This record gives sequence, C-alpha cells and structure tokens, in this order.
Amino acid sequence: MCAQHEKYKVLLVDDEPIILRSLKVAIPWEELGLTIAGEARNGEVALRLIEETAPQIIISDIRMPVIDGIALMKEVLPRSSRLIFIFISGYGEFEYAREALRQGAFDYLLKPIDHDELTEMLTRAKAKLDRQKENEQMLLSVQTLSMLARERMLAEFTQGNPRPLQHLKWLENSELEGEYFMAVVRLDDYSALTAQWSAEEKRLWLFAVRNILEEWSLENGVLSVFPFYNGEWILLFPGSLGSVKRELGEQLIAGIKRYSKLVCSVGISRSTRGINQLSTVYPLASKALYQRFYSGQAGVFIDEETPVSGSREVKYPKELELALIESIRTLNLERMLGLFDEMAAFIEAQSLPQELAERLIIEMIVVLYRQFEHLNMHSDWSLEGLLSRLHGLGTLSSMIAALKIEFREWMLESSKTTSREDGRSVVEKSKRYIEANYHKDLSIEEVAEVADLSISHFCTLFKQISGYTFLEFVTHCRMEKAKYILGSSNVKVYQVAPLVGYQDPRYFTQVFKKATGKTPTEYREEHAQQAN
Repeated sequence: MCAQHEKYKVLLVDDEPIILRSLKVAIPWEELGLTIAGEARNGEVALRLIEETAPQIIISDIRMPVIDGIALMKEVLPRSSRLIFIFISGYGEFEYAREALRQGAFDYLLKPIDHDELTEMLTRAKAKLDRQKENEQMLLSVQTLSMLARERMLAEFTQGNPRPLQHLKWLENSELEGEYFMAVVRLDDYSALTAQWSAEEKRLWLFAVRNILEEWSLENGVLSVFPFYNGEWILLFPGSLGSVKRELGEQLIAGIKRYSKLVCSVGISRSTRGINQLSTVYPLASKALYQRFYSGQAGVFIDEETPVSGSREVKYPKELELALIESIRTLNLERMLGLFDEMAAFIEAQSLPQELAERLIIEMIVVLYRQFEHLNMHSDWSLEGLLSRLHGLGTLSSMIAALKIEFREWMLESSKTTSREDGRSVVEKSKRYIEANYHKDLSIEEVAEVADLSISHFCTLFKQISGYTFLEFVTHCRMEKAKYILGSSNVKVYQVAPLVGYQDPRYFTQVFKKATGKTPTEYREEHAQQAN
C-alpha cells in the first residue's frame, strides 16, 4: 500500500543544540521512511512549527523553557489526536515521564539518548501511522465510498424505516449480517450546552466530537459510526467485542472528555444480527441510558445490566408511547392530555407499586422529551428539574397532573415556535445553502444545522417538500454545474471533478454517466455537435 512508501514528518524539539544535532545525524531517517520537518528550541516555537509543517511525530524534551513538553502535547493533541509524541527525559524526571504517558504520549526514553532504542521506538511509531493510514484507506474503499448515503441508510433503519434508499441496496449486504451491538453516545445536559453556544459554536463542537468518535472508531474495530439526534451518535460494534462493552464505553467517555472537555454517557444494547434489527436495539441502548437519571452521574449503562425494580415483569405500553409521540409531532394538545389520562389508567390497571410506576412514567417522559428535542421544539426546558419535582410527589394523580401542566406549557410554546418559519421556507433556505456550497465536502449534519433542525427531521422535511433526498439534491446540483462547465468551456474532464465536489475523477465519471446516460466526454462532444 502507498502508506508503506509515504515519508512521515518528524519535528525535533529540545533546548540543547547538541541534542538536536545528534538526533539529526545519528538516526537513519531515510531508512526509516521519515523526514525531519523542522526543529525548535522551546515549546512556543514548536507550536508555530506544528501549524506550519503538520508533522506526524514529535520528539521533544520533557523539560523546556516557556512551554514544557507535556504542556505542548496537551495543547496540540485535542486538535490532532493522531500526533505521536516521544519524550526525552532526565533521570530525575520519572514523574514527568509517567504523567506524559498518562496524558497520551507514545513512549519516552532517558538521557543520555540511546539511538538504537529511539530507532526502535520510531519503527513502532511508523508502524502505528501505517496502520492508521491503512484503516483510512479501507474506510474510503468501494464498500464505504458513499459515506453520506450509508449513514442515512443506517439512520433510517434505526428509525424503523425498513426499505430506505432502494437504489443503494448494495450497501445492505454489510458486516451487520454478522453479530453486532449498538452504543449510543449522548452528551450530558445537551440542552444547557446549546443554550450557551452560538449556532457556529454548536456546529464546531458537534464536528469536533464527531471527529473524536471517528478517529477512535478507526482504532477500535467499530463497524460504523454516525450522528443520529443532535448531541447523540451511534456506534456499531462487532459481536466479538461483547465481553468488553463496559471498557469500550468508558474509553469513549474518557476520550470525549479528554479532547473536548465535554461530558457524555453511553448506553449499550445487547447483541443482535441483521441490519433490520437496528430499530430494535436502538430503543434498548437508549433506554439503558435512562439509568443516567437515577445514577446522578455520567457513565456506561448496559442493556443487559439495567436493573428491574422488584420482581414483577411489567409490559411497557409501547402503543401508548407511540401515540404520545404522534401527538407531539402533530402538536395535538388535547390528544396528548388525554393520553396522559390513559397512562394513569394503565398504571392503575396493573396495580403497580409506586417505585415501578414512577420508573415507567420517567421512562416515558424521557422518550417524549427526546421527541421535543428531535423536532427542535424545546428551548431551555429542564428535564432534570421536571424529574426532580415528580420524585417528590407522593401520588399517581399528582404526578399525572404535574405532567399535564409541564407538557401543556411545552406544547403551547412549541406551537408558537413552529409558526415562525414554515417548512417550505426552511427547505428553500437549505436548498440555497446547498446550491452555494455543493462543491465542498458538504455533510447532511452541516445543512441540518443551517436549517436548525435535527438530522432525521431535516431529512424527512426536505424529502417531503423538495421531492429529493439530501444526497440526491447535492448530486443534482453537482451534475447541473458539471454539464454547464462541460458545455461552455474547455476545462479538462479530470479538472471538472474537483470543481463540482468530487476529488476522484473516475468516481465523478461514474456518477455523471449514471445521471445523464453519457460519460463527460460523450456529453461534451454531443453538446459541441448540437452547437454547430
């Protein structure tokens, strides 16, 4: 593979010139497939050189003036988590070296430098970079060529749509035919966070978390990772990792906290088989996350380990939940209030003890709150505050009455919000944004942010009003522009591809022929003949 021939760049950082000189001449850089991108005498200069040269490996003294090695690493790793740091440490600096490893350093060696030992470390570092490169190439292979389409397909299956994107049927024969399980990663206090962030800050934070998850996924055997709701991502793991579910969840929480400083919780489902089971395991992983509200702190919550209060087996009123969700979607206040009465009747008919009744009500509330959030219809409502108030009430009737008051206010406020901008104008705004940015690496997440809708709500609304899926409309814009360029200029075909958003000219040709029935060259020749 080409990764084997690529020369990775190394930055040398040390305040002792003699060490810099010895490193440059004593290590067989060419033989290792490495090249020295630059050298710095302190961490401050190193920061500038990292920006300018984008090295893959940094060899740094651990103790330096201005900015020391650990501070340097902590500064740059959140922005580029694949950077490999190798530290040089004095004999009296074991604590610094251990701290460096805890903070994410690849390895360290003691002074005086043993050049053979450093050569061996660099060999291992290059092997790690090669593996990462190979993983990236695998991810960009034919099987995952259309990442947006794959994510959309998986999201639709997760929502319960059994026949999404028929023209991409080839994507269904995937690794999900084998055993797998789902992890739902959800940012804690997402509503409070979004109230603090501007629209641009929100986009950047979600983009940062997605990058962290994607890089972690590449290194940990994840089958697929994709955003679902805003503030929530889904990861699919092979069943072979089932014995280390908790460890995987803890790594995810630690990674997101380390690189973004954001706190999240992880819900993990039981194992299953087949892509059609996505809509079955998502509620399991999501409901495992409800335990977050009982535990009082972020953590990993596993479906098989979710405790059941008491010894009774209570059938969850799924049909009632679906009816309540539909009443929220249609902003039918009268129907919603009536369904809360049906919930009370269901609990009374089951003669549930208070603890079980409270748990069922809270599970239902969380589902409904997520629906408001999914439709972007909440403002600064406090789910935690509502749950806390309910816990202090002693009777079923008082809990149902409190729910009616709270959800009535939410529904009325949502009705005012949704009347501000109708769906058609939202879609038109989204189409204008796509038409202005189709030539970029445009993601559905980015356009949903512009529309101020959740991804799944945006997809549904966009299809209903425009008649296109997001991917179809992006492709339509690209093909129209490509036809214009081919028909009105002499730009070479391989140069047209990047102008309309495709980095691979061969893939551009395939898409163009599928859309028009002709190759770009054939289209140009036919257009030239018609002009004559």
